[in-house]
Amino acid sequence: MSSLFCKTAVFCAASLLALATMALKPDDSSTGKIPTADQVGADKLPDAIAPVKAPFPMPVFKKPVFPKFSLNIADRGAKKDAITTKEIQATIDEVSKRGGGTVIIPAGAWKTGRIALKSNVNLHLDEGAELQFSADVEDYRPAVFSLSEGVEVMSLGAMIYANEQQNIAVTGKGKIIGPGDGTVKRQVMKGGVVENVVSANKPVAERVYEGYNGSPIFLPMCISPINCKNVYIEGVTINNTLFWNIVPIYCDGVIIRGITVNSTGNGRTDGIDVQSSRNVLVEYCTLSNGDDCFTIKGGRNEDGMRVNRPCENIVVRYCLSKKGVGAVTCGSETAGMIRNLYVHDCVFNGTSVGMSFKTRRPRGGGGDNLIYERIRLNVPGDAFRFDMLGGRAYVGELADRLPVRPINKLTPVYRNITAKDIVVDNANYFLNIKGIPESPVTNLKVENVEINCKSLIKASDLTNVLIKNTTVHTKDTLITVLDGRNITFDHVKIDNPNKQVTTLVDGPQADNIRFIDCTPAKPKNWAQASWLKK
Repeated sequence: MSSLFCKTAVFCAASLLALATMALKPDDSSTGKIPTADQVGADKLPDAIAPVKAPFPMPVFKKPVFPKFSLNIADRGAKKDAITTKEIQATIDEVSKRGGGTVIIPAGAWKTGRIALKSNVNLHLDEGAELQFSADVEDYRPAVFSLSEGVEVMSLGAMIYANEQQNIAVTGKGKIIGPGDGTVKRQVMKGGVVENVVSANKPVAERVYEGYNGSPIFLPMCISPINCKNVYIEGVTINNTLFWNIVPIYCDGVIIRGITVNSTGNGRTDGIDVQSSRNVLVEYCTLSNGDDCFTIKGGRNEDGMRVNRPCENIVVRYCLSKKGVGAVTCGSETAGMIRNLYVHDCVFNGTSVGMSFKTRRPRGGGGDNLIYERIRLNVPGDAFRFDMLGGRAYVGELADRLPVRPINKLTPVYRNITAKDIVVDNANYFLNIKGIPESPVTNLKVENVEINCKSLIKASDLTNVLIKNTTVHTKDTLITVLDGRNITFDHVKIDNPNKQVTTLVDGPQADNIRFIDCTPAKPKNWAQASWLKK
């Protein structure tokens, strides 16, 4: 079987023709054209994978080629009127043992518990096929190695699970249906945040949560390969899940394309969570879910620092969000570091927040070299939101901004973040930034933005910020800065009915805030176009 990735890529004439007829061609990204909703998402998935052009080194991504051998689960004893986990798993195992190929889920409804992918196997859901996953805890036992919200555990894992496999795929036009009412829902863990439930000092082998005698469980994810290489997920629709949907963990070489998720109304149903993985391409996906849509994570607190696996080299392009919380969210699990993220040519409608950057004082790690280009946003919340402190419900008094704490190994950072060529049709705040006093948001550049928003800027604990060539349409006049320094507004037009801006600048670290060739030329309450520490 050929690898997903190689050093050179050869595209046939048919592939080039498919690219040429796209609503938004990949080479449009070089023109500065910002897409609209009808140009992106799963409905616009081309056959070929276009070359990735990122501002950091990335591999060449190619579709996998599996051996021609295939087996249909119905031919191996699977029945539509009963739980058929054993038959599906036996088919997967047989195909893998024969050197690889395709396991076919034919049209119809097939009931199953957890299934595990094996190397060189493509699990293919024909059009009209439905994998309906069990609502009973017993159908996900025994416990397997997994993560729950960034902490390593032995748990139910995922509905479609894999560990230490290579060259695996889930493809097709069929559907994956999450569990209905049953013991999985009833036995969900209710002990608060995961670090208050799972001790970081306990060996992973002893962190067992498999729901015997009604004991609490961590909810199973939908598709989650762990410690795998060359993972390919394409085309399937995922409905009515209870927890995170597509979650590669500790993986190298992942392609997720043309996926549709419909999981609103079920709480913490993130769309795609890339955790501590590298060399990842996400493209032409459409997400409607109950929590964050496109999410990048790197491990949680002490346990994540122990593992120390970064999440790096990730490209998200030509995607669409319809419902959710954060459109693109980094964190709050950041222990192993999130770096080299490139999000471009996407449309995010209907999520609560646009670009979200989360961490907490004890999370560790952080985010570095995060780049966003040619994005269209329409959100009721903030266009850009940084929340590095969180609330007391999560981290106790560490959520309090003051006193300033000593920097230690668990102090996270967010730095070197660029957003340019952005259209925001609607938002609450343009920028809502809450850094950490001892670890301010650092090196943020926002350029070429056209935004309609209710409020301007509310920011605390930030340094080295440039807002350039930007027009803000708003009724607001107030910019609030607490302990912000080295902040430059360069050719920024603030269009409001009063034709003026005022500022509230406070804090002992506040210094060097400048307006250069802006409209208005300076805040109304400034004597000149710069604010310097007295």
